Amino acid sequence: MNYRHLYHAGNFGDVLKHITLIAIISSLLKKETPFFYLDTHAGAGYYDLLSEIAKKNKEHELGIMKLMQQDKPPGLIKYYLNCVREINNRLSQSKYSSFRYYPGSPFIVRHLIRGKDHMTLTELQPQEYQALRLAFNMDLQVSIHNIDGYMGLKAFLPPRERRGLVLIDPAYENPDEFTRITTNLPLALKRWETGIYAIWYPIKERVQIDRFHRLLRETIERPMLVIELSIYPEDMPSHLNGSGMIVINPPWQLKEEIEAILPTLWKYLSHSQQGMASCYLLK
Repeated sequence: MNYRHLYHAGNFGDVLKHITLIAIISSLLKKETPFFYLDTHAGAGYYDLLSEIAKKNKEHELGIMKLMQQDKPPGLIKYYLNCVREINNRLSQSKYSSFRYYPGSPFIVRHLIRGKDHMTLTELQPQEYQALRLAFNMDLQVSIHNIDGYMGLKAFLPPRERRGLVLIDPAYENPDEFTRITTNLPLALKRWETGIYAIWYPIKERVQIDRFHRLLRETIERPMLVIELSIYPEDMPSHLNGSGMIVINPPWQLKEEIEAILPTLWKYLSHSQQGMASCYLLK
């Protein structure tokens, strides 16, 4: 496995994923009891957008940078941008630094959680794993493991907490990745029925996504929320046209929160008003 997320950090797929992630974590923070977070494909923690690798594709320029150019983004988008800025300033050790670092999911969640909450991160790619360990050096609230993310579902579920979130965000390098997800998710749900599960996926061909959704419906009898954002037409299989999130056991009012900002998010990010945005319960 050779995937390096640094090539894609801050792109439109990250934007959708992290806005959804922040909305879910915010809902968990509304209750006093502690919660657990498991990230099965955690990556490096954060990414230097001025590195040579990041500058090759500059995908953040068509993602988060488009949002940062907006004067008055609505609620959840503004919260996401503030979160990214605060983490970036902390990494730069300055309140006045220019935007340089893009935080991955682990850094965003760590920024939001309380002292009583706990995180477990798994990452298989050696370079990403070493960077992740360095990023969270000596952080007692975060445990990090160099194992396959799907093995992590067996190893770390159920946690002692009844509440929490599992984020499944693979690189989709393997052609059978969708199958691996639909095989492992029902087993994870049997181990931890009360957890929230969020799965990010790329949209290249609608036929493939429809098949993925159908398999989820056939194997999981739980509420499932679909959130999708495409910035190009969905008829270019060699191109990343959009991305989606499936949220199993979605928190109360998550659908309404996402629906409130999704049209604006599509307007900010779409290429010449192409693509689409949708949020609906999978039935």
